[in-house]
Amino acid sequence: MGEAIERAERGIIDADLGGGLIKQRVARPGQGRSGGFRMIVAYRAAGRAVFLYGFAKSDRDNIDDDELEALRTIGANWLAASADLVGQAIEDGNLKEIEHDDDEA
Repeated sequence: MGEAIERAERGIIDADLGGGLIKQRVARPGQGRSGGFRMIVAYRAAGRAVFLYGFAKSDRDNIDDDELEALRTIGANWLAASADLVGQAIEDGNLKEIEHDDDEA
């Protein structure tokens, strides 16, 4: 997941789905990104990235329109959430924070 966000921070976004959502390709171990996994992420540059959904390219080609609309709503809520609300969600176990070390990029 970290690699996908690092690429987004460098402006490399595989697909902009609108409404603050992006789709990033993630490689399977030992393989490339094209046949690997897809991650749907609510993303605000240099601010917040929230993983919402992932799937293997071999399992399905894409998400449908209803799923996309639901993910846009969920993503917009998390991107607009206050730092206090996000912190509480992490504390309650509803979100998991993944630390990112800028020195590794």
